[in-house]
Amino acid sequence: MKVYRTPSDLDESEVRALYDAFDAPVTRLDCGKMCAAQNPTGKPFCCDICHAVPAAYLSEWTYLRAASDLWHPWRGDECPQSPAEQARLRAETPAGMTLLACLGPERCQRRFRLLSCRQFPFFPYVTSDYRFLGLAYEWAFEETCWVLQNLGQVTQTYRRQFVAAYDRLFALFDDEFESYARHSEEMRAYYAGTRRRFPLLHRNGRNYRVSPRSERMMMLRKG
Repeated sequence: MKVYRTPSDLDESEVRALYDAFDAPVTRLDCGKMCAAQNPTGKPFCCDICHAVPAAYLSEWTYLRAASDLWHPWRGDECPQSPAEQARLRAETPAGMTLLACLGPERCQRRFRLLSCRQFPFFPYVTSDYRFLGLAYEWAFEETCWVLQNLGQVTQTYRRQFVAAYDRLFALFDDEFESYARHSEEMRAYYAGTRRRFPLLHRNGRNYRVSPRSERMMMLRKG
């Protein structure tokens, strides 16, 4: 009989193993510095909770609060978000996860970054016929995140580690796969509404543009 688990059931050694195997920077350049130059606050958008509030599995939070002083529970008063926006963020946080805030990019402890930090600005793309093909990106950051304007800078090492991490999580936790399948469907609907193809960093090492309606892929010659 299969024992049903969720990511919140990960123990300390399992969390640390996931972190250690998914530790490559997204690009060879310091994308945080490139990104910060585009944000009036001087922070990378991924590290600015007025733009992106990170969510952690409860097992991550259990591990991190004992191992590091980097994180604290998100209070909602760290930037001028309306009560309605705070309520929306809390309502959209999946069960088994919690919203956190960090000490700031200047005091980042890279060894203790969340999985959501390591994957940002990407998420695992799942097709309508339930195949995990590679990395799609969070479309809300399309105009602000430097990486999303320079996809050719994403390293193959980062891509391989990303795919391996989510292959592992999906093999362990069915609900995680379903969650990203729904998120992928939301992305296809968004791009269908704007009548644009979306980029995909495929697990085969190549980059494509994907039709949101037919899911046909057009390979990009340069990545």
